[in-house]
Amino acid sequence: MANRASNTYLENRILSASPLELVVILYEEAEKSVREALAALSRGDIRGRSREITRAQLILGELSTSLDLEAGDLAARLSELYAYLLARLAEANREQTPTPLEEVSRLLTTLLDGWRECARSPVSASDAPREVMVTF
Repeated sequence: MANRASNTYLENRILSASPLELVVILYEEAEKSVREALAALSRGDIRGRSREITRAQLILGELSTSLDLEAGDLAARLSELYAYLLARLAEANREQTPTPLEEVSRLLTTLLDGWRECARSPVSASDAPREVMVTF
C-alpha cells in the first residue's frame, strides 16, 4: 500500500513539474536507486542490486539523450560525465563492489544539489542557458 501511494505521489509530481523540476526528479530517483543498490549489495541481494543499478543506468541514459549537444560546452561536459557514471555503474554491477556506487552516489548528490538550486532560482526556465534545457 505504501509503495502504491509513493508511486501515485511521484506520478503526480512528474505530471505537474516544469522541465527543470523533471531533471531534479530524475536525479533524485537515480541517486535513490544507487543508494538502494548499495544497500542490496551489503545484504547480498544480487537481484536487487542489479535491478537498482539498471534503473539508475536507464535514468542516466534518459538524461543523456535529452541533452542538446549543439547548444554548447555544458551539455557536452554533462554527456561525458553521464558516460563516466554509466561506466562506473557497469563496473559496480560486474565487480559487485561498493566503491563505484559510492562515487556515483557522491557525484549524483552534487549534481542534484546544483539542479535543485537552478529549479529554485527566480530566473525562469526560458532564461536558463540553452544547453541546460532538456526536452522530454
